[in-house]
Amino acid sequence: MKRFLSFVVAVVVLLATACSEYKYDTVKGDPLKTRIYTLDNGLKVYMTVNDEQPRIQTYIAVKVGAKNDPMETTGLAHYFEHLMFKGSEKFGTQDYAAEKPLLDEIEALFELYRTKSNEAERKAIYAKIDSVSQLASQYAIPNEYDKLMSAIGASGTNAWTSMDETVYTEDIPSNQVENWAKVQSDRFANNVIRGFHTELETVYEEYNMSLTRDGNKAYYGLMELLFPNHPYGQHTVLGFQDHLKNPSITNIKNYYRTYYVPNNMAICLSGDLNPDKTIEIIDRYFGSMQPNESLPKFTTPDEEPITVPKSKEVVGPEAEFVYVGWRTEGSAASDDALMASLVSAILSNGKCGLIDVNLEQQQRVLGAGAFDLMMADRGSVVVAGYSKQGQTLDEVKELLLNEVGKLRNGEFDEALLASTIANYKLDLMRQMESNDARAMAYVESFINGSDWADEVTALDRMSRITKQEIVAWAEKYLREDNYVALYKRQGEDKTQKKIDKPSITPIAANRDAVSDFLAEIQQSEVEPIDPVFVDYERDLTRSEMKQGVEVLYKQNTLNDIFSLTYLYQIGKDNDPSMQLAEAYFDLLGTDSQSLEEIQRAYYDMACNFSLSVRNNRTYITITGLSEYMDDAIRLTEEYLGNVQGNEETLAELKRDEMKSRSDAKLSQQSSFSALRNYVVYGGDVIKKRTLTNEQLMALTSEQLLSSIRSLNDYEHTVIYYGPLKAKEVVERLNNLRNIADDLKPLEPIHNDIMATPSNQVILAQYDAKQIYYLQYTNLDRRFDIDNVAAITLYNNYFSGGMNSIVFQEMREARALAYSSYATLSNSHKEDNYYYYAFIATQNDKMRTAIEAFEQIINDMPLSETAFEIAKQSIITSLQTERITGDNIAWNYLNNREMGIDIDPRKIVYEKIQSMTLDDVSALQQEWIKNRNYTYCVLGDLNDIDMNYLKSLGKVTIVKQSDYFGY
Repeated sequence: MKRFLSFVVAVVVLLATACSEYKYDTVKGDPLKTRIYTLDNGLKVYMTVNDEQPRIQTYIAVKVGAKNDPMETTGLAHYFEHLMFKGSEKFGTQDYAAEKPLLDEIEALFELYRTKSNEAERKAIYAKIDSVSQLASQYAIPNEYDKLMSAIGASGTNAWTSMDETVYTEDIPSNQVENWAKVQSDRFANNVIRGFHTELETVYEEYNMSLTRDGNKAYYGLMELLFPNHPYGQHTVLGFQDHLKNPSITNIKNYYRTYYVPNNMAICLSGDLNPDKTIEIIDRYFGSMQPNESLPKFTTPDEEPITVPKSKEVVGPEAEFVYVGWRTEGSAASDDALMASLVSAILSNGKCGLIDVNLEQQQRVLGAGAFDLMMADRGSVVVAGYSKQGQTLDEVKELLLNEVGKLRNGEFDEALLASTIANYKLDLMRQMESNDARAMAYVESFINGSDWADEVTALDRMSRITKQEIVAWAEKYLREDNYVALYKRQGEDKTQKKIDKPSITPIAANRDAVSDFLAEIQQSEVEPIDPVFVDYERDLTRSEMKQGVEVLYKQNTLNDIFSLTYLYQIGKDNDPSMQLAEAYFDLLGTDSQSLEEIQRAYYDMACNFSLSVRNNRTYITITGLSEYMDDAIRLTEEYLGNVQGNEETLAELKRDEMKSRSDAKLSQQSSFSALRNYVVYGGDVIKKRTLTNEQLMALTSEQLLSSIRSLNDYEHTVIYYGPLKAKEVVERLNNLRNIADDLKPLEPIHNDIMATPSNQVILAQYDAKQIYYLQYTNLDRRFDIDNVAAITLYNNYFSGGMNSIVFQEMREARALAYSSYATLSNSHKEDNYYYYAFIATQNDKMRTAIEAFEQIINDMPLSETAFEIAKQSIITSLQTERITGDNIAWNYLNNREMGIDIDPRKIVYEKIQSMTLDDVSALQQEWIKNRNYTYCVLGDLNDIDMNYLKSLGKVTIVKQSDYFGY
């Protein structure tokens, strides 16, 4: 739950500024100094000023979601979210007058199509839809919305739909507020539905992708048990499978006219803005939108009390787990939300909650936690657990219920409440650093219907909640007889039907077409913003602590939070046992303190500690309130230096690790991640950085802990970001840290990426309706700073967003995927560049997808219009992007590893000004065209065209043990 809160009592004051005619509400003591405006047509506008960088995070929230879907066409809210990117009468079209009759005909054909059950009739109608869509596409300008956003330098173009909301997001330069408002007001007021049948297939691919993500099934199964009378429990956001294939444009238009109205919307802004000027612009463009005076009011249906436990099972390919949930009385805008947050933290906070201490730290389950689900209409508290090898889900459920029982019985330390409040305060301070989090707080307040004054005072109210009140609340709502249990079991989901791909003719891309609306935006003049690049001498302080340890320092002038990281150039590539050592360390105490005492000490200080092992880096990170930094460092040094092994703990950890390894192989995403590493690095590297099951079981406690205890014997770098002065930081580190007198040097291990001397095909079996496909090639070229500008421009032009070649061809024109991309990249100065393309697509679309990718990769479409937009997008981004805070130190370190001693963005900015489409084409021709590839498919090998794959190159079918390494 994201909230921005204060300890002061809030008073809402209506203000009228001398320089503005617009009145706004504020809340006394609000750390964000929020202004809340309400226009005459009912549109809400939330603003907070943050001038750290010249950008503004924008959200446009519509108080409508999947719960408002007609039950005959579920998934409608989410599908319309996609259609909001298709344009209006002014943009997205070359001639709306000529286009409209064809769009009307498509609408009528879909209404006819959805009434037919005979497959022959349906195919004939769909063929007609496809034919008319071809005619309509001659007038359309696909993804012109993205061109508009790229033209103004926006980033993060996206949207999402949940049960309660649909939200549209852009991060824009601060000098582009008017152009942003001009575009947004037009698409919200004058949306036109075009490109319907191809976007529909894209949404269906999103649905296919969800089928192997069992967390989605489990969530909706839990909602069905908790809220059977509410849409929360009656269907998913994506909708029913049959409804997705039988859509109604007429229903969608009615939905749009009903809900996309100003008195049902909020604009939420945080960034470098002038509130008086901004509200005038918003009113000028959005003020003419007409409200819906008869806006339907959603009535939350009553639910029958749960008086005996209820349960349900769902099945899928991934690992088994169980959810146990209880309804609350209130929703996200009620005080129940505060209580649910506190209860969840007492049960599970990652350190010293009841579930953390009694289940996870004692290794009684494979994993467990608690969380609250507080939504606009209803709320719940949920506990969850994964089973160990040989453990049943019922046994996990009973363990979870036992911890909730302890909460009801008051078997927790009252002082834990004060620590929980302090940790919430720390989280809120962190969130206030981010424009995204600040603006999202407004979205949540608007959607949930809460008063902003209640958000501001929530932490103060939470801090007055007593242990007795928590116990009483738990006794009322989290009883032994009123819970529901959702069992997610491993198995084949036979409820899903296979639907063959429709016959879709690729629609026209019209890449060089430009509407008058886009031309107007491109030609508009705005006050320029000069770029600011990092100067490592000016913006970063480099010093040394004892034994010559490098300290990179940046002062935090925003708040009292510190972050301290010890970075070691060592990892799994040096010693594959270090990953298990990390997990083992997290379960141990010292000779003087138990793990529970250590974790409680960090929590009481509102500090966090983490040990993280990667392939060639290990991080020790301490963060929290600066007043506790010394104590946190002392505790960390004691913990690292005196951690004590426990043979029973290690034996149980090994058993759990074996179960986790088996579970990872059940996930399509985890399997593809491992397979991708196998393709790029090869089996030998996988073996080198991965313990076999036999090696894992043979490890001793001393072997594992020696790698942790010895970290302070090696050279490393310290990164500090906080309020203290640089000299004081070094002095404190010298006094508090226990490092060896003579530090050993570390030589990072480098692994070459795989060569691609000839075409080959690597296949791996995974039972799913959708394949994950990758093609990869080693370019045999090393990193050179002089190439960065051209590569940046190529990547943005070819696969940088909705305006890119990949998006337009693979998703927009051909409806082959929800997710697809391609990239030319390099991760280390000693690495060759590599190139790969990815797509997730329905099994029977595989050949079409591969051939389409091959075509655009080798014969890249050239468009001056698309190129200029891609180029300007990069230039504007570089002008307004600011690297701040501890990111300066990490930017310096990462570039230093690449052999760069200046901010490379400066080089890109200077070179890209004079670059042309010919430069991008030349790079594509010289670097990428007609290369050898490793083609990789993870999917159901019994349901794909094997003969076609054999025509691409030598086929190798790999086992999971090959690419997982165990």
